Amino acid sequence: MIELKSIYKVFNKGEANEVVALTDVSLTVQKGEFLVIVGSNGSGKTTLLNIISGTEISTSGTVSINNTDVTRYPEYSRSKWIARVFQNPLSGTAPNLTILDNFRLAALRTTSKKLSIGITDAFRKQVQDKIATLGMGLENKLDQLMGTLSGGQRQALTLLMGIMDTTEILLLDEPTAALDPRSAATVLQTADSLIKQYNLMAILITHNLKDAHQYGSRLIQMSEGKISKDLNSAAKNNLELPEMFSWFA
Repeated sequence: MIELKSIYKVFNKGEANEVVALTDVSLTVQKGEFLVIVGSNGSGKTTLLNIISGTEISTSGTVSINNTDVTRYPEYSRSKWIARVFQNPLSGTAPNLTILDNFRLAALRTTSKKLSIGITDAFRKQVQDKIATLGMGLENKLDQLMGTLSGGQRQALTLLMGIMDTTEILLLDEPTAALDPRSAATVLQTADSLIKQYNLMAILITHNLKDAHQYGSRLIQMSEGKISKDLNSAAKNNLELPEMFSWFA
């Protein structure tokens, strides 16, 4: 479970350019819940994700993961729970390493640092089997450099790398914004399938209201650093797309 209590985040506090990014935000995300967050630019969406991941530390308030207070934990100390996919397909992977080497790095993120990790035939087979589920034919190209792949292929592989071991939380920060429609659909379908298969806690930030309507079990709208709407599964299922568009009229 992710639990945020009374989170405030102020940038440049006390200075002329002070910005209050989050104001008294409290939020709980349960295991297996797929939360989608929408909101205008500057509404606090990405700052909220940064607070959860540890990229930013809140000005006040607390962050807990599975009843462990991680408020002051840096990002690397939360990596055993959290995987994140960014907007830019170039983020989250090493372009000058092979697909297999990238998966080896992902495995090292959450396991003890043994030199044998990722170089055994068993590990190679494990990676092949995971990649085969994408239906992209990449399972036979493990020795290809990651940087030679398309953005959609890299994002899909980043998703798989994120759930290699102990990951319980998947943070999706506009993962399809830089992709063509077909690749975007593949990435979101893959994410949705993995979230259900591994019963992950997941948070998706998107500006695409059609995707926000189609995916997820819960929907939040953020405005001016606050949660302005919070729709549970039943309310989200009854929500009509035109009503969502009216939120931004």
